[in-house]
Amino acid sequence: LIVMVKSFSETSAQADFVQSANILERMSREIRQATSVASLASPYNDLTLNSTDSSGVAKTVEFKLLSNNLQLKENGTLTGNLNAPNIHVTSLTFTQITTAKGKAIRIQMSVQDTKDRSSRTVSFYDTIELRKSYAS
Repeated sequence: LIVMVKSFSETSAQADFVQSANILERMSREIRQATSVASLASPYNDLTLNSTDSSGVAKTVEFKLLSNNLQLKENGTLTGNLNAPNIHVTSLTFTQITTAKGKAIRIQMSVQDTKDRSSRTVSFYDTIELRKSYAS
């Protein structure tokens, strides 16, 4: 019985970490569709993007780390936390990369599951090009 409980706990923690990858996917999708970076606030854990919605209307998208929660704001309105309540975002860093051809954002994010007895931290990394920023 103890082995089964430990196995369930481990499986649950692993599932939470896998679900945290969806946070990175959401950020990647928004960055990819952005037209430009509006601001990258020091210490580089807040990012605001200029973008357009599916009908071509201008919008802003903001990712903000606040008290271990990664918040998403669209046009200044909080849409909610991207992380689950038991997932704490322990670090988040955005780095802007500019080349002659366009712009990109590098994301470094670490998360912890509050239900994980091992207190593991899992880190995620990605670099995303702003597709609408390509130079002509």
